[in-house]
Amino acid sequence: MPLLHFRQPPRVSTHVASVPMPGAYPERLAALFPRELSDSAIEEIRQWPGYAPTPLHDLDRLAAALGLAAVHYKDEGERFGIGSFKALGGAYGVIRVLSDRLGIPTAEIRAGRGGERVRAFTVTCATDGNHGLAVAWGARMAGCRCRIWLPARVPAAWEEAIRALGAEVVRVEAGYDEAVQICAEESLKQGWQVVSDTSWEGYLQVPRLVMAGYTLIVREVLEALEEPPTHLFVQAGVGGLAAALAARLWMELGEARPRLVIVESEHAACLVASARRGRPTPVRVRHETVMGGLSCGAPSVIAWEILRRSASHFLSVPDAPVAPTLRMLASGSAGAAIKAGETAAAGPLALIAAACNQRLREAMALDGDSRVLLIGTEGIIDPEGWRALTGVSP
Repeated sequence: MPLLHFRQPPRVSTHVASVPMPGAYPERLAALFPRELSDSAIEEIRQWPGYAPTPLHDLDRLAAALGLAAVHYKDEGERFGIGSFKALGGAYGVIRVLSDRLGIPTAEIRAGRGGERVRAFTVTCATDGNHGLAVAWGARMAGCRCRIWLPARVPAAWEEAIRALGAEVVRVEAGYDEAVQICAEESLKQGWQVVSDTSWEGYLQVPRLVMAGYTLIVREVLEALEEPPTHLFVQAGVGGLAAALAARLWMELGEARPRLVIVESEHAACLVASARRGRPTPVRVRHETVMGGLSCGAPSVIAWEILRRSASHFLSVPDAPVAPTLRMLASGSAGAAIKAGETAAAGPLALIAAACNQRLREAMALDGDSRVLLIGTEGIIDPEGWRALTGVSP
């Protein structure tokens, strides 16, 4: 059984948000993150060479063990060969920025026919790995220059993968949040364009484009399922993916959208802190989590505005259950054998923790009719690091 991978069910910290707003997607959010932006991204990405929907696995054994109707796992590990959902956002952000700034159609840019103006253009970002890969891949597709800042702790495998796509890599002796600031300051001096997956005051449009790319995941999920999910457990670093999915599900399903549960690392729970204080609240990352994509201490401004209106619970999870979760997924005992990267473990382990805790189970309305959606945000990019964490071969 799936739960035999755990000596005991994982424990989590939780914050119950105020009751999410009912009804249709509200006008205030439509002004911040409009449906037209999402529709344009979905239409564009579906025209990219090599596009195909990613698998939606049925974790029927895990659902049975937890007493749920269904658990579905959207596996982004092979998205465009980049290894994560970030390929949708980072690359789309690059293509759209070039198109908007240079007045060249996106079809010409993604075909590499942008000419000298594109070749002279430089895009940048700071990354824990996945977003940098996506931006570098988008830059290679377009034919522009790319410069990526990596925090000190990011494994060498990520740096090698980014360099292989033709990007220049700059290592900084700092964490992710400091790397974001360094990237923004240097890019401003040099006249380079930052393509970030987080937003701050005065820098909103590009992160909106990145988030719009992520919304394709919702379209694929709803097209694959006979019934929409009742719950979405989704991990969050700065919150961009979670907010994009929440917004698109609200656009598509209105009041019938799933209950949204946000999952963070306990070492970087900036959205939990924001939910408790009712405003964007950075936290100091004193210990780096093994779930590298979640090691973010400051929430995205745009993401927070959406999540504070749409999320029912904010959870923070420890690192200890990550390895058994990855072993469970890889073994196939949950219902499908999945090669999941460390960050992808957050959603499944939070679901197990919540479903095995009677108080949380009741608060989240998890029962025999629940159909839960999990987002497998990444595959295995660093096999040696994965092996060292899990004790098994990937």
